[in-house]
Amino acid sequence: MPEVETLPDADSWAAACAARLTETLSAALAESGKAVFAGAGGSTPSPIYARLSQAPLDWPRIVVTLVDERYVPESSPESNAALMKRTLLNGPAATSRFVPLYSPQVTVDRAAAVAAHALATEGGHLDAVLLGMGEDGHICSMFPESPTLKSLLSPKLNPTVLGVPTGRDGRGPTLERLSINLPYLMGARRVVLALTGAAKRDVFEREAAGDPNTQPIAALVANGVPLDVLWTEKA
Repeated sequence: MPEVETLPDADSWAAACAARLTETLSAALAESGKAVFAGAGGSTPSPIYARLSQAPLDWPRIVVTLVDERYVPESSPESNAALMKRTLLNGPAATSRFVPLYSPQVTVDRAAAVAAHALATEGGHLDAVLLGMGEDGHICSMFPESPTLKSLLSPKLNPTVLGVPTGRDGRGPTLERLSINLPYLMGARRVVLALTGAAKRDVFEREAAGDPNTQPIAALVANGVPLDVLWTEKA
């Protein structure tokens, strides 16, 4: 079971997450002269992004992307890209280069292929990653019982982006999505999993002890993803 670092409040939690990501991006810049950051959507990362956006990094040499995205344009309120641009890509971080996952292709699978090529052009490697987790245990767009879950969790594939169909029988997602796969997380320098609330900590501990073939958190653990788990009860 990975160690869960407990922070006393929302401010210290967000600051600690941002500090881990900043440290990792700084190390990548020092080593190779460039860095790639991939972040989650949703409401949880916003205070982390607010702090990270002000970090004293050489942002023009950093590529920013997403771990997943809904198959919608930035004009949609459901767009993770729009959220990231509001919360992270301002201040010093506005000088970074953003690589979206969404593009207006005929199908979500075609959009995923375009995104996979774009990330491969940037080296096919992520340095720092920020993840959230849903109360069903999903990370990125790796949803339980999704027909793409097996492919997304396969450790033997190359790093890529896949299309994710909508769920059935009331299961998520409600919109088609695009998601990076497990090998992208396996090859990262550091993956910060940011959790809030007692319910999500319980879900994490249950999922971490589960089946890596069907439970994304267990797949992270079983495949040696360099995972930092930071949790606060009150966010």
